[in-house]
Formats: sequence, C-alpha cells, structure tokens
Amino acid sequence: MGIVPPPCHIWIKKPFQSERMNCIMPRDRGFMISGENSFVIRVPSLTYEEEGGTMNALIADLIRGGPVLTDGSWGTQIIKRGLKPRELPDAWNLSHPDKVEEVARSYVDSGSRIILTNTFGANRFVLGNFGLADQVSEINIRGIEISRKAAGSRAYVFASMGPSGKLLATGNVTENELAETFKEQARAIAQAVPDAIIVETMMDLTEACIAAAAAVETGIPVIACMVFEAGKLKDRTMMGNTPEQAVEMLSGVGVDGVGANCGQGIEGFIPICRHMRAATDLPIWMKANAGLPERVNGEVIYRTTPDEFAASVPELVRAGANFIGGCCGTDEEFIRAIGNVLNNL
Repeated sequence: MGIVPPPCHIWIKKPFQSERMNCIMPRDRGFMISGENSFVIRVPSLTYEEEGGTMNALIADLIRGGPVLTDGSWGTQIIKRGLKPRELPDAWNLSHPDKVEEVARSYVDSGSRIILTNTFGANRFVLGNFGLADQVSEINIRGIEISRKAAGSRAYVFASMGPSGKLLATGNVTENELAETFKEQARAIAQAVPDAIIVETMMDLTEACIAAAAAVETGIPVIACMVFEAGKLKDRTMMGNTPEQAVEMLSGVGVDGVGANCGQGIEGFIPICRHMRAATDLPIWMKANAGLPERVNGEVIYRTTPDEFAASVPELVRAGANFIGGCCGTDEEFIRAIGNVLNNL
C-alpha cells in the first residue's frame, strides 16, 4: 500500500511540473488554485491504493487505530445558549461566534477527534428563508474558521452540509436548482479548507447524491449520511430507500464514506449499520439521537442518558461503524461516555 504524508497543505510556485507519484490522485481532485502565481496541493485528497480499491488517505489514517470519536449535536447546544425560536443557528457564525465556538470547544475538550461546523443550513435555499441568501460564502467560511479555532491541533474539522428544505417529490425544486445551490455552498466551504465535508441528515436519496456530488467536486474528502426512520423496522428513508440502496447510489457519486444520522435512538442504528457494512467496504459514520424527542411543558427533551447511549456503542462497533458520535439531544457528556467505552474496547 502506498503511503501518503500526513495531511498538510504544500504551497508551490508556478510553473509547476508534476512528477509521477506512488499514490493515486483522482482526476480533477487534489488541487486548489490560489492566486496567479501559486497553488496548493491538498494532500488529504490523495488516496491509499489497496487491493480491491482505494481509500482517502486522511480517512484511512483516522480509522487505522479503530473507531473514531466524533461530536454531538449542534442545534440542541446552540438552543441551550439562547437561540430564539425563529432564529437560524448558522447566522450565529456572524452574530454570536463566541457562543458557536463554545459548542465546538466543548466537544474538543470532551475528546472528540472530529468536530463539525455550524454550517448545516448554510445553503441558499435555507438562508433565503431568513433574508441571508447573499451571505452563503461568509457564513460557511466563518463557520469553518470558528471550528478550526476551537479544534487547534487536537481535532479535525469536517464541514457540515444539510438538506435544502425543498422536496423534489413535490416539484417545488428541480435537480438542476439543487445542484447549483449545493455547488455554491461546497465552493464556499472549500475556500476555508476543512479536513472533510459531511453531507448529513438527508431524507431524499436523490438530493443526497446531488449534494454529495457537489462536495466531491471540491476534491475534499466527503462522507454522506442518510436519515432512516421509516418503514416497519425503521430502516428506510422517508422515500423508502434501504441502507443498501443508499450505499450503492452514494458510492457511485464517489464519496469516501457513508452513514446515517438523526431519526432515532442508537439501538435502531445497529441493524442499519450491519446492512451498510454488508454492502460496502467504505468507512461508516454513525450519529444517533438521544432517543426520540418529547415535548414537556413546551420544552423538547430527550430521555436517553449518556451511559444508556454508550452501552450500545460496542454493538455498533461490532456492526461495522468506523466513526461514532451523537446527533439531536446529545452533548459533551454523551461524547465523554462514548469515548470511555471506545477507549476500553
């Protein structure tokens, strides 16, 4: 297996004559132009060559030592810090960057090796609902900068891309419109050079593939995740797709990993992970909710405790998960509990 240097950015003056490298760089991936006289090679875009296929170098390096601890919820934590009912969390990157950094830093301090960014809804469609459609670049770049500041040298930063809030099935958006919207966000994200991109909380597999394709075009590693909460066994997407179908379609787009997040508690993620692992050798990303939400006295609560959540982690690892964290209702206490279990496997 060809080995690539640790993730870094190498600035090279033009003109540049490339030499044959003992690794693979997918076509149109790995280079970002920066200015008239120089460009940067993103080493994480290189891949290891392995029997039967390739794996992104950064992703391979992360999972080599076993399952990787990611982070917990962002929306829930920003709400705890004062987000008002009709405010957009992503807008806090500009108005309350200190509060957003608190969330990111809390996960780093709790042991997360990967933290996400407060950019889940930072696409033109979602931002447009709040009069912020012209601030796609600023909000995405700032979100990554905030997480990068909190992470320092202790954690990697994976930029979040969520759904558009539109439904192809109802005809209120076209595939071309989605493609342009996600390309705009992906280009903005790429300007801030995160370590990877997470396309997450996708309910429509077609939309997920469109978003993932836009992210893949940047040359940055991409992991794409679906929500499975429908069907008799709660193992289908809203549109009825199985985990195997999701793996097949997302793999065809060229993602570096697949997974599931949100929708239900961790127990339900175990069979979903098994189905995904049976269908692919790609790394698998799993972030479950702290159970199902309940509304009590006007407040949304989750009843699963950190220890209860963490008790299912060994089985999730046996099912094939490579990246494990939490989604809605989870916080730094959940991450500590998961980390304690992973450290003792």
